[in-house]
Amino acid sequence: MSSALFDPLQLRDLVFKNRLWVPPMCQYSVLAEDGVATDWHWLHYGALARGGVGGIIVEATGILPEGRISIRDLGLWNDRQMEALRPVAEQVKSFGARIGIQLSHAGRKASMFPQWGFSVEGPMPKSDGGWSTFAPSGVPFDGYPAPVELDQRAISRIVDAFGVAASRAMEAGFDFVELHGAHGYLIHEFLSPLSNYRDDQYGGDRERRTRFLVEVLRAVRSAIGNAPLLLRLSATDWAAGGLTVDDTIYIVRTAVAETVDLIDASSGGTTPTAAIPVGPGYQVPFATAISRATGVLTAAVGMIDSPELAEHIVATGLADVVLIGREHLRNPNFAMHAASTLRAEISKVAPGPYLRAYRR
Repeated sequence: MSSALFDPLQLRDLVFKNRLWVPPMCQYSVLAEDGVATDWHWLHYGALARGGVGGIIVEATGILPEGRISIRDLGLWNDRQMEALRPVAEQVKSFGARIGIQLSHAGRKASMFPQWGFSVEGPMPKSDGGWSTFAPSGVPFDGYPAPVELDQRAISRIVDAFGVAASRAMEAGFDFVELHGAHGYLIHEFLSPLSNYRDDQYGGDRERRTRFLVEVLRAVRSAIGNAPLLLRLSATDWAAGGLTVDDTIYIVRTAVAETVDLIDASSGGTTPTAAIPVGPGYQVPFATAISRATGVLTAAVGMIDSPELAEHIVATGLADVVLIGREHLRNPNFAMHAASTLRAEISKVAPGPYLRAYRR
């Protein structure tokens, strides 16, 4: 039987063997705190690729040391980090999957304790290895230290750093790049009126709030040539006075003009008090609304954990790609399971040594 989920997808010159991908998920596993990938990353991403997915987006990777979410995040601000990521990319591609990397600056939500390995949570003070954070405005995230407001020189430095990191990603062998413009991190902080109080060319109406994103997109596109460029956005802040889907559609139209190839539609992250109605597929309508209003390809993400739901999303045109995270942590072979459940051609998903598991 045919399955829309296991149909190929082409972005520019890059063909993905199916539409079931792994989204970026922080591992907090750089125990040396130097941003350099380890055997954990090689094994983790290799296992996911062996499981049969069409694409993998490596976790949020800091473009600058102060842009990391935590001290245990990956980085791509120097060549040593680039060389450590090269075997990760090679391993994933050896299993027929495409690999991208999410480039990120965490803004005012940087310098956090990692989500495992520590007995405390929240912002990491400088006495424990934390650092000053930076944002469009000196307004703190609830319960966090106030960030330093970025001036023009600092903004230009960050834009340049995105471009340099993207260039390193290409040199390391990645197939594509995703920019992290969601979840209350720096790009999202510029976009949202809940975190951007500037009155210069980077703040005010939504055109000016989008300027920083446009500059980053131009720097990254220049660095990666014809490679696909993805953008993760929070389609709504889920809060009064914050970003709405209509705002995001405006942002996407601007991004498409800057040659973004696919929108990864997520939500939230600007305020911890947002009332988010979490449930299976709760963010899928954002991907659908963005696609229908702009014509851009979209990826749906968020509590999609069954083959049937994933198939429905793609087969009915609600999104072009399904990103499944937590279920892949529970079962790195989820793609094989999905293909078997949906009666797709299993030989195109499972590696040869695993095919016996699906023979009756």
